[in-house]
Amino acid sequence: MNKEYTLRRDTLVNRLNNIEGVFCPNPGGAFYVVAKFPIDDADAFCQWMLEHFEHNGSTVMMAPATGFYSSPGSGKNEVRMAYVLNTTDLDAAMDCLEVALNTYPGRVI
Repeated sequence: MNKEYTLRRDTLVNRLNNIEGVFCPNPGGAFYVVAKFPIDDADAFCQWMLEHFEHNGSTVMMAPATGFYSSPGSGKNEVRMAYVLNTTDLDAAMDCLEVALNTYPGRVI
């Protein structure tokens, strides 16, 4: 099980860091990552993903990181993503996310 979750983590972190404008550090010991996106507002982006975006009939569900900070304004352009999917599904989710980031109206370049 440890090898599987290491593979999932590495897949997600590598795929995220290969998307233009995204930065995702390797998490220390969690089942999730926090990634910085080139967006104006993570809350709006996560909602937009669920309500207005799909790629090949799918979307990506993630949590805005603002709720994980105690300081107001922290995590404004960060999201939290769990790596609970197998690597095939993680790859598909990252394909979807990359298209979404390129079409999101609140993208910051």
